[in-house]
Amino acid sequence: MGRLTDKVCIVTGAAQGIGRAIGEALLDEGAKVCFADINGTKVSEVAEANRRRLNGLGGAVTSVQVDVTNREQVRAMIAHTVQTFGRLDVKFNNAGVNKPMNFMDVTEANWNFIMGVNGLGCLIGMQEAARQMIEQGTGGKIINTASIASRQGFGNVAPYCASKFAVVSLTQSAARDLAKHDITVTGFAPGVVATEMWEQVDQDLLAIGASERPGQAMEEFSAEILKGRVATPLDITGTTTFLASKDSDYMTGQIVMIDGGMTLV
Repeated sequence: MGRLTDKVCIVTGAAQGIGRAIGEALLDEGAKVCFADINGTKVSEVAEANRRRLNGLGGAVTSVQVDVTNREQVRAMIAHTVQTFGRLDVKFNNAGVNKPMNFMDVTEANWNFIMGVNGLGCLIGMQEAARQMIEQGTGGKIINTASIASRQGFGNVAPYCASKFAVVSLTQSAARDLAKHDITVTGFAPGVVATEMWEQVDQDLLAIGASERPGQAMEEFSAEILKGRVATPLDITGTTTFLASKDSDYMTGQIVMIDGGMTLV
């Protein structure tokens, strides 16, 4: 029996990177997981790969395409999960985007795109998950993906930093409001993680002249990591599984840093 046996979870941004790793770790602990992503083809392939991998030895899996900024699609995602597995116990609001621009070049379109997915998407995801959990009447857990960028600003990713500061604030606000329904709201803040998103950010920083060669940005961002290396998605999942399990039942409104000692707060 795993720590999450028969718990029903949704993970957004689950087609790759941290989101995929979170979902797979939940499955390994016996959870029933809906992998959700705006890339419907890719997330469906991830779900099918996990069905084959588990072969009856772990949790159950489904998938759905979703734009987290579209409330009707988020509602449909939750309805699909409940129709498939009967309830919703844990919701990970993990979907996120970044598009670096030097501070003086940030446009309204850049701001709205990043804040829409990372900020509004988090808000909608929490609200709709909470509605389902309140209707069930048995509480639940909502877990948000923040970042080291939620603790300090960086000059060429200002909207991303602002969006992740917003995630921290939204986590605290929701924790206060939903406690009466026995719903806990927590988050985690990764540092530099070797994922597809970081590969794209590295290319974007090179394109805007913020770095001079491939890999430079990651090297510079990770130079102060006390653990001496960048993280992998598997470095994150011990904490995310803990936050989804009953072991974290007395935690709410908190953001757990998982950055190898990069940001000491």
